[in-house]
Amino acid sequence: MLDIENVSTSCQSHQQGKIKELPLLGAEVLQVHAPPFVTKESASSETQAHAPAFSRVQRRRSFIKKKKERAGIANGETAKGSDGGGDTTTEDISVPKDLDLIALPQLCFPGGLQIASEQREDSYHYLVFTDVFGNRTHAVVVQYYRPIQAPIDLFMFMFLLNGVPPPSLLTQLKPSWMGDFEERVKEFSAKLALVPIPPPGQLHVVFNLRPLQIGLPSREDKDRPAVDLDLHLPFLCFRPRQLLQIITSLLTEQRVVLLSCDWARLTLLAESLMLFIHPLVWQHPFVPILSRQMLDFLMAPTAYLMGCHLHHYEEVAAETDDLILVNIDDGTVSSSWSDGIDLPDVPMAAAECFITRVEGLQVHYDLEVCHLGASTEVNERRAQRKQWQRKLNTHIQNITLELIVNIFREVHDHLNYEHRVFNSEEFLRSREPADQPFYKKVLDTHIFHSFLKDRLNRKMDAFTCMELSTRTEDYRSMTESPRRPTMQELARKYTSPESRLSKRLGASLPNLGESGGSLVGPLRQTSFKNIQVDSGRFRWTSPQRPVRFFKLPEFPPPLAYHYVQNYYQEMITLLGKAISGAASEDSSLLARYHYLRGFVNTVAGKRLDALEDFQNLYKTDTDIFPGELVNALVDSLQEGEQALADRRPEIKRLISRVKRDHERERARHVDQGVKRFQLPKKHMQLEDFVRRVQESGIVKDQGTIHRLFEALTVGQQKQVDPEIFRVFYTFWKETEAEAQEVALPASALEHLEANECVFKLSSSVKTSHGVGKIAMTQRRLFLLTEGRPGYMEVTKFRDIEEVKISSAPFLLLRIPSLKIKTTLRKETFEVNLKSEVDLWHLMVKEMWAGRKMADDHKDPQYMQQALTNALLMDAVVGCLQSQKAIFAATKLAHFDRMKLEVPLMVPKTTSETLKHKINPSLDLTSPQAVDVLLYTPGQLGVSSDSEGDGNPKLWCALSDGKVVVFDAASWSMQQNQVQVGTSRVNCMLGVDRQQVWIGTQDSVIYIISTRSMSCNKQLRDHRSEVTGLPKVAYSCSAEGTVMVWDVSTLQVRKQFRVSCDRLQSVQLCNGTLWCCARDCIMEVWKNGMLHRKICLPEQLCGSPTAFSSFLLYHEREQLWTACIDVGELCVWHLREPTKPFQRIQLPDCAGVTCLIKVKNQIWVGGRGWSSGKSRGKIYVVDAQRHTVEKELVAHTDCVQALCSAEDRYVLSGAAREDGKIAIWKVE
Repeated sequence: MLDIENVSTSCQSHQQGKIKELPLLGAEVLQVHAPPFVTKESASSETQAHAPAFSRVQRRRSFIKKKKERAGIANGETAKGSDGGGDTTTEDISVPKDLDLIALPQLCFPGGLQIASEQREDSYHYLVFTDVFGNRTHAVVVQYYRPIQAPIDLFMFMFLLNGVPPPSLLTQLKPSWMGDFEERVKEFSAKLALVPIPPPGQLHVVFNLRPLQIGLPSREDKDRPAVDLDLHLPFLCFRPRQLLQIITSLLTEQRVVLLSCDWARLTLLAESLMLFIHPLVWQHPFVPILSRQMLDFLMAPTAYLMGCHLHHYEEVAAETDDLILVNIDDGTVSSSWSDGIDLPDVPMAAAECFITRVEGLQVHYDLEVCHLGASTEVNERRAQRKQWQRKLNTHIQNITLELIVNIFREVHDHLNYEHRVFNSEEFLRSREPADQPFYKKVLDTHIFHSFLKDRLNRKMDAFTCMELSTRTEDYRSMTESPRRPTMQELARKYTSPESRLSKRLGASLPNLGESGGSLVGPLRQTSFKNIQVDSGRFRWTSPQRPVRFFKLPEFPPPLAYHYVQNYYQEMITLLGKAISGAASEDSSLLARYHYLRGFVNTVAGKRLDALEDFQNLYKTDTDIFPGELVNALVDSLQEGEQALADRRPEIKRLISRVKRDHERERARHVDQGVKRFQLPKKHMQLEDFVRRVQESGIVKDQGTIHRLFEALTVGQQKQVDPEIFRVFYTFWKETEAEAQEVALPASALEHLEANECVFKLSSSVKTSHGVGKIAMTQRRLFLLTEGRPGYMEVTKFRDIEEVKISSAPFLLLRIPSLKIKTTLRKETFEVNLKSEVDLWHLMVKEMWAGRKMADDHKDPQYMQQALTNALLMDAVVGCLQSQKAIFAATKLAHFDRMKLEVPLMVPKTTSETLKHKINPSLDLTSPQAVDVLLYTPGQLGVSSDSEGDGNPKLWCALSDGKVVVFDAASWSMQQNQVQVGTSRVNCMLGVDRQQVWIGTQDSVIYIISTRSMSCNKQLRDHRSEVTGLPKVAYSCSAEGTVMVWDVSTLQVRKQFRVSCDRLQSVQLCNGTLWCCARDCIMEVWKNGMLHRKICLPEQLCGSPTAFSSFLLYHEREQLWTACIDVGELCVWHLREPTKPFQRIQLPDCAGVTCLIKVKNQIWVGGRGWSSGKSRGKIYVVDAQRHTVEKELVAHTDCVQALCSAEDRYVLSGAAREDGKIAIWKVE
C-alpha cells in the first residue's frame, strides 16, 4: 500500500523543481497464483465447485510478512487452520521453483519502482531463472501504469513458464481492457496451465484466448529448445563480425555483459545467442537481467553471461576487469580492460562462410511481403507474419549450426571411441597456424568438454546430421591409413576458404566398373557443394515437414474440477478423431497425436489409457518416447490398475519392458568422462600397450599393434619402456609434421594423382639418374632431382620385379645401395642410401608385397596395411637407434613374410570372378563378423539436395546390433554405424524403398528410414528372437511364431505358430508359406494349417546335422535344401517332396550356411578346405544341369551371408576372422 499523502508531497516537490527525480519506492509480492489452479479437493462442496479457481480473497497473499512470521511458507510448506478449513486466507500456495520472493521484486523492477509524472506505455520484459542442474524457467513481466487517486496497490504481473520461452505468449495479450487487466491476467494464467506442450516435431498447438488465436510451437527436435523468438533481431543489432566476436566470447567462456536501455532486449538477445551456439550448451551463470542492486554479481570469478541497463556501462567497465561488454543499442563489442578487444578470431574459413551466408539473409518482413495484398483479418495477418518468421528462424538456425559444424568438423577424427580419449595436441597441430589461438582457448572449456562427451556417445543431434550430410564422397571413403597431405591438398594449400573447409580428403575404394589395377577411382563431388560460399544462398537445409496444427477445445467457463475434467475428455475425443483421420503413412504425425493424448490422459488420471498411447510410439516414433514420464506412470499404478494392466497384453509388455530397461539403465549409468591423451609414465604390458597406441591415434588394428609390441621389445623383457614409447610417438608425429611441409615442384604435381600423399622422403643421395631425394607415396617411388628441380619416376610398386641390397663403388670405398628392377625398364635403378639402405629395403619390399596382395585379392586394404607397416618400421628404427633396430623392424614386415612363408595364390576362377573387396570393420579395433547383407536399389529422380541421395546402398550387419551402410555407387562407407539394439542381427528386408526392417535376437524388429538413416520405430510383438523377414508383411521368430503385418499401420493382422525345432526362415510361394526349421521344412497354409512336412534326408537322419537354409525355385517347381555340416545340396520336387531326386556334391565342402538364386545359378556360401586350410567358400551351381560351375575362395573364414545386387553382382560376407565383403560379378 502506498501512503498517498507522502506520494502527493513528493509529486508536488518534483513539479515545483525542488527535487529532480521522484523517489524510488519499495515493492513486495502481494499475490501468487500457482498451479494446480484446480484440484479434486476443491470440488468437495458445491459452492466451491462452481467458484472460480482463483479469487481475490483466496489467493491474496503477502509472502513478505508471512515469511517474517513463519519461515517456510515462501518455500511452499502447507499451513492449515486450526479447524481444518476456516479462513481461506491462511491457505499457502507453493512457489514455483522455490523462488526467493524477497529478491523477486528487484527483477520485476530492475531499474527500481518509481512513480511517473505522466502516463506511459505498458512494458514487458523477460526473465530466466536457472537452477543448479541447469534447468531454466522463463518468465514474462508486465508493467502498467494507473493514476494515483486513492490508496491502491501498484501491480506488476509475472508469469513463469517451464520449457517454453514465452515472449510471444503474453505480448499477444496487449490489453485494450486495462480496467480489469488484473483479473484477465489471472484468468490467462489459469487457462494456460490447461494447455499441453506439444512434443518435438511438426505438430503445433493452437488455442483461443479471445479475441486472439494463440499458437504454441513445438521444439524442432528433442535436443533443441522451442524457438518462439525473432532470431533475426541480433542481425539487426550487430554486423556479422561483431556477432562472431560475441559467439567467440561464449565458446571461450569469457565473462560477457549485455547492455541496453531496453530491458526486453537483454533477454531476447541472450536467448538468441544460446540458440546460435547449439548444440553446445552454456554451462555457467546465465542472468540476462541484473537489477541495480545486483550489480555486484558481475564481480563473480567464473565465466557468465549477464545483462544490465546501459547507464551502468561506465561503472561496470571501471570497476571490473576482463569483461566483454556488448552494447546492444550501439551494436558494439568492447572490453573493460582496453580500448580494443583481445579475442582470438573464429577460424577464417568458417568465419568467411558465415559472413557470406548472413549477407544473403532477408531480415525485413515488409520488403518480403510488399508485393502481397494486406489482409483485414487480424489473425490471418498474424499467421502470415509467424510463418515468415518461422522460415527465417529455420534459415538462421541452419546458418549458425553450419558455423559450429565448420569450426568443429574434424574433432571426431581425433577421438578414440573405445577408450573415450581426445587427442587435443594432435588436433591443435592439425589446425591452421592462424586458427590455433582460438582452439587453444576453446579446448579447455566446460562447454567443449560436454560437446566431446556427446560426440563420444555418438549422439545423433543436429551437429552430427549436418556434419554427415556435408561430407565429401572421398571424405566418407577415408581408410585408416596414416594421414599425409594429398597432392590435391598441396596444390590448393593457399587457395580460397571454401577449399580449406574440405581439406580433409582420403583414398576412395574403386568403383566396380574400373579396372582392378587402380586403387583410387573417380569420385563424385556431390556433398561439399552444400557448403560452398560462392553465393549467399544457403543450400543445406535440415529435413522440414509441413507444420500441422491441433486446435484445443474452448476453455471451460468456470474453472472448476469437473468442468476441467470435461475439458480434458473433450480434448481426448478430439485427439482420437485426429488419430482416426490421419493418414497411416504419416507415422510422425500419428506419434505426436498419441503423445498428446497420452499426456492429457495422464493429467486426467487415466493412467492405463496413457500407457496405451505411449506404447503406440514404438510403432510411430520412438524418438519422442517420454521414458521418465512412463516410468513415473508405472510406479504410480494402484493395485486395481495393476490388475487391469495384467489383462491388457500390450500394456503388460510395456510395463515389464520399462521396468527392465530402467533397471538396466540404472546399472550401467556411469558418468563417462573424456580423457585427454597423455604419454604413459609406467612400463606397459601388451594389453596396456594396445590401449595406449589406440588412444594415440597411430593405429587401431590389434594385430598390427601386437607386431609393433614385438618390435619394440626385441631382445628384452616383454614390456615397453615409457621412454621408448615417448621417443617412438615423438618420431611418428615429427614425421607427420615433416610431410606437411613437403614442397614438391609443379612438375611432380603434374605426374602424381590427386589422392597421392608423400609418406617418406630420403636425405639427398646419389642415384643412377643423378643426385636427389627418393620419395615414397602409397603408389610409387620417384626421384626429386636437385639443382634444377625435376621429377623422375622410379617405379610403381606393382611394377617391381626385384629389390635387393648391393654396394656401389665410391673412390676406394663401397657404398651400400639399393637396386630396384622393374618390368617396365631394362636397366636397374640404383640409389646409394648409405645407412638408410636397410630400412628402405624393408619398406619397399613390404609395399611391393602389399601391392601384389591388393591386386591379387582385389582388396585395397592390403595396400593400406602395408603402408602402415612401412611407416611403423620407420618409426621403430628412428626411436631405437641401435644395431637391433633393423631386426626389430622386420617384425613389422607382415606381408613380405606372408609372401615368403606361404605364397597366397588366388585361384584363376576366383581372380576372374572377384571384382572388389571392402572392409566394414575399418573403424573398429578388430574384424567383426558379417552376419547379414542387404542391397537396396537406388531411386531415380532423387536429387542429392533432398533428404537422401537416391543411390543404391549396401547394408551390412555386424555384431552387437551394429549396421554399416555403403553407397553402392562408389562403395564408400556412407554411415559409420547405425545402432539397432545391442543383440545380433538375424535378418534384414527392404520395404517400399523407404524403410529397412531389421530383425534381431532381442525379439525386436527395428525400422530404419532409408532417407534419414535413423531408427525411430520398433515392432515388439514377437516373444522370441526374430529369425526371418521373407517378404513384405511377414516375419517369423525362433519359437515358431509367424506374423502377418499391415505395413501402413504396423499392426499385426494375423499370427499363428508352427511346431518345430527353431524356426529359421519363411518363404512365400503360390499362396502357401514354406517354413525352414532345424529338423524339418514345412509347407503351411496362410492360416497356419500344416499342409506338408519334409524331414531330413534318410542318409542324414542319424547324424547331428540340421537344415541351415533352403531355396524355392518357382519356375522349375523345385526345393533346394542345405545342411549345416554336410557338403551337399538336395533338390526336391515341390509336387512330390518325399525324397530328394538330386543330390549335388560340393567339392571340399564342410558345410553350407546360405543359398541365393541369381539368374539361372544357385550361389552357395559355406566353409570348406583349400590348400590344406579351412576357408570360406562359394560354389556357383548351374540350376539346370545341377553341376558346380565355379568354386570360389576369397575369404579366410566361413561365408555367412550372400545377397544379389540386381543380378549383376553377388556380395558375400564372412565370419569374424575375415570380416570382409567380397563383390563378385555374375555371368
